[in-house]
Amino acid sequence: MINRILIRIKIVQLVFAYYKSGEKEYKIAEKELFHSIEKTYELYFYLLLLAVEITRFARLRIDNAMHKYRPTDQELDPNCRFANNLFILQLEKNEDFKRFVAAKNLSWTDHPEVIKSLYDTMINSSLYEEYMDKEENNYEEDKELWRKFFRHDILESDLLDSTLEEQNIYWCTELDFVISFILKTIKHFDQRREEKQSLLPMYNHEDDKEFAQKLFSDTIQHGEENRKLIDEFTKNWELDRIAYMDVVIMMVALAELQGFPTIPINVTLNEYIELAKQYSTEKSATFVNGVLDKIVEHLREEGKLIKVS
Repeated sequence: MINRILIRIKIVQLVFAYYKSGEKEYKIAEKELFHSIEKTYELYFYLLLLAVEITRFARLRIDNAMHKYRPTDQELDPNCRFANNLFILQLEKNEDFKRFVAAKNLSWTDHPEVIKSLYDTMINSSLYEEYMDKEENNYEEDKELWRKFFRHDILESDLLDSTLEEQNIYWCTELDFVISFILKTIKHFDQRREEKQSLLPMYNHEDDKEFAQKLFSDTIQHGEENRKLIDEFTKNWELDRIAYMDVVIMMVALAELQGFPTIPINVTLNEYIELAKQYSTEKSATFVNGVLDKIVEHLREEGKLIKVS
């Protein structure tokens, strides 16, 4: 699940904090990196649980209406298609899902307002109205309902954003990534696998944890020499006009360029230019691109940049 794009983002964030904090305890910082990765994986399950809890809320509403003093005919014979969504029924029974939720003690109990808000959004949408017009549950249609709801309404919920930010400072900025992983999960759900359906593993590839560890280690270990390189190729710039985030992004990029011979230069450059666009100033991408291009040329001339084709 956790891919190299997200790993790079996390390392840039952690390196920024590492140098800004002044403490510079490498082991503590490395531990924080992997804790952050684990928390992102936790968010994946937390959001899947959110879908389950919204459905359970719908069932409770139906049950309460049926057992009130004078229920209407409609309340006595409700449309239960949403409450009996086949994708959610399968997810609720999923062994990996139940095991993880129990182990991490995940719960939305303290945030009923999020459940109610998203439930109200769902039932007042044209998506829901069209879905409920069908008489019987259809597995693919049931998956599609939640795929669309995650992609639009859950992703765009301000209340959810603020609630996640209260629990983890990085969660709201990672929501796009995690929801993309959930969409992938929904797509690959197969009714025939029942409770044995596999969920995404923590890392996208087996060697991604090693990639994260080495990239973070190399960035810190070679931080001083790479900072000198950056200073050398930005000496015509006023230092107070260079965003510190730009410097950090370039430090991590240089660690990757020199420490991972199998990753093509253009791949690394493109990844960190994108990071500059997203996490730094308006002009950062152009600036970072220009400086890194000059440093790459210099390293090639010095014979310090070896790539395996």
